[in-house]
Amino acid sequence: MKFVRMSLCVLLTFTLAAAGVAQENNQPPEGFTPLFNGKDLNGWYGFKKNPNELWKLDEQGQAELRKASLADLNQHWTVENGEIVNDGHGDYLTTEREFGDYELWIDYKTVALADSGIYLRATPQVQIWDYTDESKFKLGADKGSGGLWNNSAGAKGKDPLVLADKKFGEWNRFRIRQVGARTSVWLNGQLVVDHATMENYWDRKSPLYRRGPIQLQTHGGEIRWRNVFLREIGAEEANRLLKEHSEGEWTDIFNGKDLSGWKGPLENYEIVDGAIRCKAGKGGTIHTAKEYGDFRVRLQFKVPAGGNNGLAIRYPGQGDTAYVGMCELQVLDSEHPKYARLDKRQYHGSAYGMAAAHRGFLRESGEWNYQEVTVKGSTIQVELNGTLILNADLSQVTEVMGNRPHPGKDRTSGYFGFAGHSDPVEFRDVAIQELK
Repeated sequence: MKFVRMSLCVLLTFTLAAAGVAQENNQPPEGFTPLFNGKDLNGWYGFKKNPNELWKLDEQGQAELRKASLADLNQHWTVENGEIVNDGHGDYLTTEREFGDYELWIDYKTVALADSGIYLRATPQVQIWDYTDESKFKLGADKGSGGLWNNSAGAKGKDPLVLADKKFGEWNRFRIRQVGARTSVWLNGQLVVDHATMENYWDRKSPLYRRGPIQLQTHGGEIRWRNVFLREIGAEEANRLLKEHSEGEWTDIFNGKDLSGWKGPLENYEIVDGAIRCKAGKGGTIHTAKEYGDFRVRLQFKVPAGGNNGLAIRYPGQGDTAYVGMCELQVLDSEHPKYARLDKRQYHGSAYGMAAAHRGFLRESGEWNYQEVTVKGSTIQVELNGTLILNADLSQVTEVMGNRPHPGKDRTSGYFGFAGHSDPVEFRDVAIQELK
């Protein structure tokens, strides 16, 4: 199975790279939009600060900042023969539009001793090196371009998998795919970063921003850009890509037809279009017939406006899983107005009442989300739509919401299930992987 997936990825990469060769003169491939029109810098402005300084401004303030940046931009950035040219100085060229999940194609050509990069969601960066510059070998220049250089030392993606740079004077082509914080990079048709988590350089304790502009960095040497094309990735494609990169052997625990292999108040749930749905006005925790110790579970879920449910983790089979199980992981339409005043440990992805998840990474209500949960020992991780929103060790929790005891949090095994709370929340494509 793993061989088949890799073969398909290689075939897809080859096909797209081959198709991209014909897309020149700033004319985009089918399905892509040009971010550079080949004539001027319309749609771009200059910015090189922490993006939070931009986002704290209102709409008028941002417009004024963009307008003020044009003096510096026009001094250091020009367009020549369908190419964006930077003299090695000035603000970074920044798209006025902000993007979430996307595929980006971009060509670049630089000079000896240059050092540049591409900021994704206003965050550094996909690295561009002079891979022959021995003075920077200690920084990784000899490994080549394309790595997520600002990731932590030793983190996946920091160093490129292969050296794929062309000789100076030749054009290089990037293909970059961003799904959540998961980043894949191809340089000149070779995979150099494989579905790595891009870290948030500006705030190491928080995930990569959900949306942001693309920025072209200037860093001391001339660099030229052309053929800048982008295709936004929708929820369905994003979910498929995330599932395709979910490593290991998985066992389906829901057959899409009925609740065979499940226990609990099954009469309070129904099967609709291949999904388990809690009946409106009903609830209770349904769970697997098998108990699990350490495991990973992957699933898709859809929450109606204001919807509330939960994932039962190491549930003993009866009682309120938020307290008698290891935890209940919240499944909640967190941004609905009626939940504006909740404790931060009650929002989506949180270990209910004990550990708060990062907010802002749910899709709009009514859209399918993809989520993976890893439970190992006393630790629990939640990755939502490609972004790690919870990474907690429940054995270290000393303060809980309302000072209410959680006697089950130290359980080492139990059932997995869904904790309904009267709303028609849906789950599909549910699979589990036991860890040893």
